[in-house]
Amino acid sequence: MNIIFLTLAEIDSVEDRGIYQDLLRKFRDEGHDMTIVTPVQRRRNIATNLVKKEGVSILQVKTLNIQKTNIFEKGIGTMAIEYQYLAALKEFLFNTTFDLVLYSTPPITLVKVIDYIKRRDSALSYLLLKDIFPQNAVDMKMIKENGFIHRQFLKKEKKLYEISDGIGCMSPANADFIRRHHPEVDPDKVEVNPNSVEPRYSAFAETQKEEIRRKYQLPLDKKILVYGGNLGKPQGLDFLLETIAAVKNEKAFFVIVGDGTEYTRILDWFTLHKPSNAKLFGKLPKEDYDVLLSSCDIGLIFLDKNFLIPNFPSRLLSYLEIGIPIISATDPNTDIGDIIEKNGCGYKLLAGDLTTMQVTVDKLVNEDLSAYKERCRMLLENEYHVNRSYKIIMNRMPHV
Repeated sequence: MNIIFLTLAEIDSVEDRGIYQDLLRKFRDEGHDMTIVTPVQRRRNIATNLVKKEGVSILQVKTLNIQKTNIFEKGIGTMAIEYQYLAALKEFLFNTTFDLVLYSTPPITLVKVIDYIKRRDSALSYLLLKDIFPQNAVDMKMIKENGFIHRQFLKKEKKLYEISDGIGCMSPANADFIRRHHPEVDPDKVEVNPNSVEPRYSAFAETQKEEIRRKYQLPLDKKILVYGGNLGKPQGLDFLLETIAAVKNEKAFFVIVGDGTEYTRILDWFTLHKPSNAKLFGKLPKEDYDVLLSSCDIGLIFLDKNFLIPNFPSRLLSYLEIGIPIISATDPNTDIGDIIEKNGCGYKLLAGDLTTMQVTVDKLVNEDLSAYKERCRMLLENEYHVNRSYKIIMNRMPHV
């Protein structure tokens, strides 16, 4: 098949690790022709271009800054991107016919691009639903419910679901949410197609883990609880800072790794409070982050307690891959904590419940954690392997 993947994630190489790269690499390795359409934000000063590399075609489209920028530029840039993508498609891919349009949210604003390819090529379309927008923006009070902007985005959301031949949701709770809140959508095209990866298990000896900890100046005699990934408002990271301040167990040490809109505020908190039981790192290259993660003992997941939509953070997969137990502190609507507990991979609690968090940390730092490795890897292999995601999408292609 000839497949085009539309995304707002910046993809420079299909050989990088990530939920999108791993899936696209799987399609390539199965013999499909892949074209990736990805933004290159104006801060990088690169013109729109089409390159062939690593067995795929990558169309980089110059856009405004749409990530890690102020909300005004992000909003304007997100609205403009479908016109920029359309112009780039017509210039660089006018003579290429596609069988399948694959795309992810965010954003919902690629409707015209998807519709154009579907009509031009009689292609099928498949949505990887990673973000239920605009409801998440309403939950975070970034846009006013039922305001003009909200209503415009709702129209685009409904159109996106309408033109999608398949909608892959991250979890059962995600799929149920779409079916309940969008009864106009054919329920048969809504299915669970979770975040997935091609696992790469690394076995570090204890001496190697000690070397890693020494490199990053982390204690050798404590259980390290790690939070890695985006540091933004949706993560509700005030509760993470409250946890660091409240936990007095001398066996516990916290590590935060990442960047995002809240990084500066978190850095200011560290500068002011100088916690002796925690360390903050900025964003690390993926390989360095994976190595640091391998020396940690417990993974942390945080989501803002006000979410009405069932988010499902992809950082779960990194924790499962290295086989460490997970503490999930979230809103009551997501099912990520239920899945973690059901499979014996950790514990769930409500964001803001400091008492339960302290009890859970105390339990895990005093526990032999070796039994978690096998359970975590079993969950990863059974539910979140890229092979499963690939098969789910291919099952939607009747002519293949």
